[in-house]
Amino acid sequence: MRLALYQPDIAPNVGTLLRLGACLGISVDIIEPCGFPFGARDLKRAVMDYADNVEVQRHISWEKFLETTDRKRLILLSTKAAVPYTEFHFRESDILILGRESAGVPETIHNLADHRLLIPMTTGMRSINVALAAAMVTGEALRQVAGFPVPSSSLQLQ
Repeated sequence: MRLALYQPDIAPNVGTLLRLGACLGISVDIIEPCGFPFGARDLKRAVMDYADNVEVQRHISWEKFLETTDRKRLILLSTKAAVPYTEFHFRESDILILGRESAGVPETIHNLADHRLLIPMTTGMRSINVALAAAMVTGEALRQVAGFPVPSSSLQLQ
């Protein structure tokens, strides 16, 4: 499973998602351009010392990113979708795509996604923070495919 961030706008969200990737053992793709310098202080503060523990691939464009997908399913998280993520059957090889915080993804990418999923929300609410949305959906996806990392024996509760 992979997370793909389409032209992210907010450095702390990217840092949080890199940390999520490190903790859950999943790769993170950054589809450029970013709305901030990639080494921004806010990014470093959010990712903390987890940066060396996550596989990150940066792509200069959507087209370059597509060259790396090996025809795996592209699962777009979108407020414009109709299918709740809780009713979807994930696969280990899925790539979860998150759009820009300010604008989502262009209609062409929306239409190219194999599946589009939403997080059910209270009427009148626009969206959930992209990092929180990713954590919710990634958690469900990993649960379904039994993909959570196995904790070391020293960390397991008795």
